[in-house]
Amino acid sequence: QVQLVESGGGLVQAGGSLRLSCAASGRPGHMGWFRQAPGKEREFVAAISWSGGSTYYADSVKGRFTISRDNSKNTVYLQMNSLKPEDTAVYYCGADSRGNPVFATTGSGYNYWGQGTQVTVST
Repeated sequence: QVQLVESGGGLVQAGGSLRLSCAASGRPGHMGWFRQAPGKEREFVAAISWSGGSTYYADSVKGRFTISRDNSKNTVYLQMNSLKPEDTAVYYCGADSRGNPVFATTGSGYNYWGQGTQVTVST
């Protein structure tokens, strides 16, 4: 069993920064961040391998967001810089604990999810 708890969301002005954290219990494996804006489907944001050696980003956040993990703390982070109003969404972290060789960029590739944290970017 894996439990995930996100934190770090909030209200920020456009151009500002936030750092999201996702604390995991158990053995989370590969991890990813997704987001869901009102009226839209959940979309992939970033993923990181269990070792932290590989990362991947959606084009919409590449160069602005950085995913990282500290396995000694069983925590994954999402550093978000140069935030835009279109980044407003509920952000979820997911974990793939099934031992897959590569991480996924779709929601079906994760078998555990956190409760989400709201990020609101104002103009």
